[in-house]
Amino acid sequence: MSTRSMTGFARVRKTAPDGEIAVGIKSVNHRGLDMHFHMAAELDPFEGAIRNAVKSKVARGHLQINVAFNRTAPADASSLNRPLLQAYLAAFREAAGEFGAEGKPDLNAALRVPGMLQAGVSEEPDASLEQALLEATEETLDLLNRFREREGAAMAAEMRERCASVCDLAAQMEKIRSRATQAFQKRLNERLRELLRGAGIEPQRLAQEAALLAERSDISEELVRLKTHAAQLEKLLDASGEVGKRLDFLLQEMNREANTILSKTGGLGDLGLTITDLALAAKAEIDKLREQSLNLE
Repeated sequence: MSTRSMTGFARVRKTAPDGEIAVGIKSVNHRGLDMHFHMAAELDPFEGAIRNAVKSKVARGHLQINVAFNRTAPADASSLNRPLLQAYLAAFREAAGEFGAEGKPDLNAALRVPGMLQAGVSEEPDASLEQALLEATEETLDLLNRFREREGAAMAAEMRERCASVCDLAAQMEKIRSRATQAFQKRLNERLRELLRGAGIEPQRLAQEAALLAERSDISEELVRLKTHAAQLEKLLDASGEVGKRLDFLLQEMNREANTILSKTGGLGDLGLTITDLALAAKAEIDKLREQSLNLE
């Protein structure tokens, strides 16, 4: 099983005993597995079995599950929904009288009204119908998952490109980091000497304070963690199953590292501005990665 999108749609029609089954499933992103059923009351006894079938094949997503059973007309007259037919005929006569329309009710049209033909009351659910419903549901789920896997593969490919871009930006920041730190330390020494002129401070102490402040502005650890997280992201994209939540957490960590880099490079002059531009570009890629990860199962 490959990485899946949570967005997809599938529909299957299947011949069943005494009629035809139609199952349609639409899926969009959601934090968990959220199922909403739309089906006739006579199919309510089978909802639990259908729900279990969905759970076995889908981990996350908001699913609209439409199940219809178009029953062929049974031979026995007891299947006729007489109260509904009476209401239909009464409504026809009332409308004809009110609007002065001529014509007679069409029995064939009346029998096609949903619920006009009912199955005989049974104490136990129809086992053959349940089996047919489950088969149609599983076929629909397989079709849905194939669609979601195609979408997921396309998203994963784009996310790998963005992840590679983050790694490239981190490498560029790493190249200019040491020069930026040295420049910062030199400028800091000059600034401290200017501020403390005549106050009397030992050169060794001055160098120690400058080195400490320079170290606080060093971004080497953040860059290492950023590249480590990017490598973990690549592995997650190659994994199967429910990866969306883990990706979201990992991208939050990457975003935190990018923000820390931005906060540390404010006083490094022109080199610092270059690192800031690179960090902003990395942050933009991470934000786009997070948007995409929200739609992965």
